[in-house]
This record gives sequence, structure tokens and C-alpha cells, in this order.
Amino acid sequence: MKIVKLEGITLLADDVARLARFYEDVLGFTIVVDEGHYVEFSNSGVRLAICSKSLMADNTNGYSSFGESRKGQAVELNFQCDTPEQVYALYDEFVTKGAIDVTAPQVKSWGHTAGFFGDPEGNVHSIFAVNPA
Repeated sequence: MKIVKLEGITLLADDVARLARFYEDVLGFTIVVDEGHYVEFSNSGVRLAICSKSLMADNTNGYSSFGESRKGQAVELNFQCDTPEQVYALYDEFVTKGAIDVTAPQVKSWGHTAGFFGDPEGNVHSIFAVNPA
């Protein structure tokens, strides 16, 4: 069986500009493509982009799910830090800059220090580090 390679993640948004500003201003991503309804960020590894739901509807000949209101969590991105200290510092920085304070970092039973924050479209993401042994 062939395994396909995950090349990118595209977040769907009602307000692309607002969400792009959040990822740029709060999380520090650099925008490399900005076409209004589509924004792409510089990132090593997996491409991260934001696309308007209306453009995706156009691209899929009006597929119905792109016109529906979203309810609940749609996606979680996981941002890994090198140390637990970085988790605490970056979490505070993100919240100060406008991220939604969901759960402040804490040591978890699975061996990580992790915190959870929200973006302007209601997605909750984690920031974490593997705890030293």
C-alpha cells in the first residue's frame, strides 16, 4: 500500500484577513502569498495556508459543506517547543498578543508540558514540549 505524503494544511476561514493577521502577529508566521481569499505562510516541513470557505466552494463546484456554518472544533494544530520553559513563555506571549487563553501550560501525565490557546475562528491549538526524563 502506498502512503501519501502530507504536504500541507489549509485552514478554512470566514475571515481570511483576520485569521492571517493572527498567525502573523501572534504566532510569528511570515506570509509568502496573500491573494485575499488565500494566504500561505513560510514554514519548513508542512505548508500552512488559510483559504476562504467561499473560494473552496467555488473550487469544488459549490460543494455544500463549504456553505454550512461550522460548529465546534474543526482543527487542532500542535506547536512543539524545545523546552517546557519555552512553552510557558510563548503561551504568555501569545495570550498577551490576542490568543484566547484556554488552558495555561501544565505538566501532563503523558510526559509533556502543554497549554491550549484559541485563534479568532474558534480553533483551539496546543503548544507543548516533551518533558526531560
